[in-house]
Amino acid sequence: MSELVARTGRHQQRYEEGYRLIAGCRRCIPFKFRDMEQNGGDASKKIVEVLMINSTSGPGLLFPKGGWENDETVKEAAVREAIEEAGVRGDLVHFLGYYLFKSKTLQDEYSPEGLCRAAMFALFVKEELDCWPEQNRRKRSWLTIPEAVECCRHQWMREALEEGFLKWHEGGMVSTINNDED
Repeated sequence: MSELVARTGRHQQRYEEGYRLIAGCRRCIPFKFRDMEQNGGDASKKIVEVLMINSTSGPGLLFPKGGWENDETVKEAAVREAIEEAGVRGDLVHFLGYYLFKSKTLQDEYSPEGLCRAAMFALFVKEELDCWPEQNRRKRSWLTIPEAVECCRHQWMREALEEGFLKWHEGGMVSTINNDED
């Protein structure tokens, strides 16, 4: 197996109309199902848990995210960020929407105001890696949706969880992305 390495730098980042384009693990919301039986409940019922990671720049939890680079599709960027920051692999199953925010740390010559537009996806986690590029800087936390809402560091992530993921969950979690395409 080849060693995974996180991409760094901004020279390959995509920008549009002054916004840095972000792929979502902070472009995606990784999720899995946990049997109620594990908590002494009904084995036929499942709880949805979402994966959050610690911030390296302060308190609170985040969804994995990062820049969308010139040599990849937005879906490839979202999957890459899930691997790099959270150490998970899976399938993108639904586009949750675009979310705008202003970053205090991502101001540069292309986006001096730090404006970002995150394309957020739901990522069904199939594998948790033992080793991943940012494992020395990141801690994974599996949370129920209400717990995740309480722990979100950023308002825009809370909106993606409540307005995007939760509505999709309540609508039956129908897969809308064909992962064989790209």
